[in-house]
Amino acid sequence: MGPRTRNPEPSEDTMLLKLYSIFVLLLDITALIIKSIIALFETLYGKIVPAPEKSVVGEVVLISGTGHGIGRELAFKFGSLGSIVVCVDINKEGNDATAQEIINRGGKAHAYICDVSKREEVQKLGEKIRREVGNVTILVNNAGIMPCHPYEKSSAEEIRKIFDVNVFAHFWMLETFLPSMIENNHGHVVGISSIAGVLGLTNLVPYCASKFAVRGLMEAINEECREDARNLQVRFTTIYPYMVDTGLCQKPKIRFPSLLGLLPVQVAAAHIVTAVRRNVEETSIPSSLLIINNLCRLLPIKVCRLLKDFLDSGVESHD
Repeated sequence: MGPRTRNPEPSEDTMLLKLYSIFVLLLDITALIIKSIIALFETLYGKIVPAPEKSVVGEVVLISGTGHGIGRELAFKFGSLGSIVVCVDINKEGNDATAQEIINRGGKAHAYICDVSKREEVQKLGEKIRREVGNVTILVNNAGIMPCHPYEKSSAEEIRKIFDVNVFAHFWMLETFLPSMIENNHGHVVGISSIAGVLGLTNLVPYCASKFAVRGLMEAINEECREDARNLQVRFTTIYPYMVDTGLCQKPKIRFPSLLGLLPVQVAAAHIVTAVRRNVEETSIPSSLLIINNLCRLLPIKVCRLLKDFLDSGVESHD
């Protein structure tokens, strides 16, 4: 057996390098803690003293699903604030009525018919709007469908339709209208998700999946633009409404109506417009629900289910 070899002692330079690396890491951690505390206080301050609402006068606001419900009321709200409203829906009669009502109230509106689930139609729509109105500066992806029944009653065709309208339409609209916002370094994208996009609900399995997808899409595209080296000023807002009285939720199950009752469309639309004007990145309607859900996620899942069963809210199955 040969003589044992000893590991060479680390040089003084190596030791200094390691100590320096540890020192830099400690500085980075300290800076992270300080910045996190400042961010926390800024958020708390923002809850007490909300940010001023930016002007939307002259902004070209495209809203999908303006033939009825939240989309229709959003169109009225933006129209009353001096925006040029671009109403988009597959329902010509309802969409034309919305645009005409804005004009009757002294606002500016244009109506276009489009199936936003079809990429080719959205691309043609974009060309037409740019030619006739100008670049869209605020995009509200609102169109959606919500079949309510157990998963076993969901057909393959229905599931595909849900994702075509509730998810893929967001991609086609972003593909068509986001580039001009980035080019001009000015714009705002709003994605209408749902409380069903932050927690699973009975009778809404495919719908929940689609709204979870919207949440992921909006969060990821927001991060991509935030980390862009061009310091982009394009904003993103994701909205998680509870049950809104639009007609989609035909059989709501509500144990505490004063706490979790059906929301009037006007209330939901006003909340969304305020969130956009304050550059809020995400909010639920009511705003407390997202906070409660995030806190509940820190608890064991059994506790979350106990609370959910106690509230006993959701939707009953219907055709």
